[in-house]
Amino acid sequence: MKAIIATGGYAPSDPLAFREEERGVPRPEGRDILVKIQAAGVNPVDTKVFARLAPGKQAILGWDAVGIVDAVGPEVRRFTPGQTVYYAGDLTRDGSNAQYQLVDERLAAAAPSSLTQAEAASLPLTGMTAWEGVFDRLNFTPDENANQGRTLLVVGGAGGVGSMIIQLAAWAGIRVAATAGRPESAAWCRELGASVVVGRDDLPARLAAEGIETVDAIFCTTHAEEHWAAMAKVLAPQGGICLIDDPEGPLDIRLFKQKSARICWEFMFTRSLFRTPDMGRQGDILERIASLVDQGRLRTTLSRTHSGLTVESVRNAHLSQLTGTMVGKQVIAF
Repeated sequence: MKAIIATGGYAPSDPLAFREEERGVPRPEGRDILVKIQAAGVNPVDTKVFARLAPGKQAILGWDAVGIVDAVGPEVRRFTPGQTVYYAGDLTRDGSNAQYQLVDERLAAAAPSSLTQAEAASLPLTGMTAWEGVFDRLNFTPDENANQGRTLLVVGGAGGVGSMIIQLAAWAGIRVAATAGRPESAAWCRELGASVVVGRDDLPARLAAEGIETVDAIFCTTHAEEHWAAMAKVLAPQGGICLIDDPEGPLDIRLFKQKSARICWEFMFTRSLFRTPDMGRQGDILERIASLVDQGRLRTTLSRTHSGLTVESVRNAHLSQLTGTMVGKQVIAF
């Protein structure tokens, strides 16, 4: 099979950073399904994993995929060959920048039937991150209009994860306020269901100007250190804050003490990384997301498609991700 190999120690623009290689098709064992990939999503985790590769270390990146089940391991019960599935995979295994990939059946679900392969490939990682953060970590109720009167601030609303947070929160009846730095980003957030969109500076004043003094919860997707003090001011007493990005330095957690705030992390790979007893919940979440998509409650966040499993498409997607200006998601369609 063809695979695009990333090599550590190089800038992504370097000709040696990515190369094509022929490898044998892996064989499914246990609860693994072998998927012939049709499209792969691109996420910030791709650039982070690449940046942390030791010089000379090689890896197949990519942690979003849509494809057809080609073969199954002897313990698989949920899928049979020929089914179209989508998933975000496992950080400890080869990624989806290849023609075939092994994934544990508990991490996959039938792909939304109403979307193209590229559209569906934009959803798994960001959709699960958003769902786990909003419902598993911040404890909102995961049912339509079940959270009337409650508010959520999304810091970084136009990115891949923010785009899914806004949609899921709005579906669940939460009033969403989102930050956006550019007019096109603000328009995207409103289109997805944000009631209020504000600039990224002086959040307390900007929210107050919209009639919002405090919010019940905050989902911070980016630059937590820049917004830390402001988030402590606008979070309601006994509220919750969920973080997903990697702060560049220590943060003073004492700012939240008087409010008895709950601070939690969301890392979508926790369940697969530690093989938790509830690992199958990720497949269940993807089933819920697919159902909501097919009912017209959620939409794809695909904004850019790269054609072909090639060194050039992987490199270009990687470089675009690093600009920090992505609205929605990128996908490589095979």
